[in-house]
Amino acid sequence: MAAERRLTGHHHEDRIATGLETGAKKTFQWAIDWPGWCRSGKTELDALERLIDAAERYNVVIERAGLEPLAVSGHDIHVVETVAGGGGTDFGVPSILTETDRRPVPAAEAERQRRILEACWAVFADVVAGAPAELRKGPRGGGRDRDKVVAHVLEAEHGYAREMGLKLPAPDASDPPTVEALRTAITAVLREPSDGSPIPGRRWTPRYAARRIAWHVLDHAWEIEDRTEPA
Repeated sequence: MAAERRLTGHHHEDRIATGLETGAKKTFQWAIDWPGWCRSGKTELDALERLIDAAERYNVVIERAGLEPLAVSGHDIHVVETVAGGGGTDFGVPSILTETDRRPVPAAEAERQRRILEACWAVFADVVAGAPAELRKGPRGGGRDRDKVVAHVLEAEHGYAREMGLKLPAPDASDPPTVEALRTAITAVLREPSDGSPIPGRRWTPRYAARRIAWHVLDHAWEIEDRTEPA
């Protein structure tokens, strides 16, 4: 199939299982067992190439989480589930809950997901700390500057928390305890074992919540890196 490539990872017999969410204008591909390792493109091939290109960046997260890094070499990255996207997909959000998102989460996997998500936040903080206040604009002059990207990430996480049944005050980047409180509440949900059902009273499952939140924070961490003018 078009979405077959060679890549190795130290998980599940060195095969990287991925999912595809395909809309009319945009496709997302993500590594099912690695929350946050997710890229999009206009086509399946674009998304795959960007996913592979992001492997080394994602290794920074994995190492921060205390896990064995992925190594680009000889084994294949393969698609195990494909879902039809919708308006959210084309808008730029991996928004479809999949069958792999409904798998049970044993205790060890819940702890692993927590560690990866916390590593995503730590990498984002490092990137922000090293970035200038003003970021390079796009070809048409668009794009938020650093502090507005940070505010956007926090606003989104407040919305994600509500999707998880959490009701906390909106976090404020200038008030770190509010950010810490929100993220602690999110990880408290995700670190619990699950039978794969949606979070009580909600639509999202723990696996989907982990991959959606991790994707968003890394997407913007990498955006800031890409839009930072070289010294």
